[in-house]
Amino acid sequence: MSHTSSSHDHLLARVRRIAGQVGAIERAITDNAGCAAILHQVAGVRGAVLGLMDELVEDHMREHVVAPALTDAERAQGADELLAAIRRYAK
Repeated sequence: MSHTSSSHDHLLARVRRIAGQVGAIERAITDNAGCAAILHQVAGVRGAVLGLMDELVEDHMREHVVAPALTDAERAQGADELLAAIRRYAK
């Protein structure tokens, strides 16, 4: 995804925040934290991952499906890639 190079640092920061949140869940479980607290942390990670997915889907759509300079074949390939990723994510 060459277009991610422009938002490379931003995407890495998001992924690192998610990794930190997952680490906090691991520590909470190790420390026998209350299940409600852990559930809230897991919900936070889910929201963060969904936000990352939304951003990546939007970027892919703009760069590989609707960009004016694309050929019909490139648009079709970009759409197929996007649908495959969404189907996989929805499982």
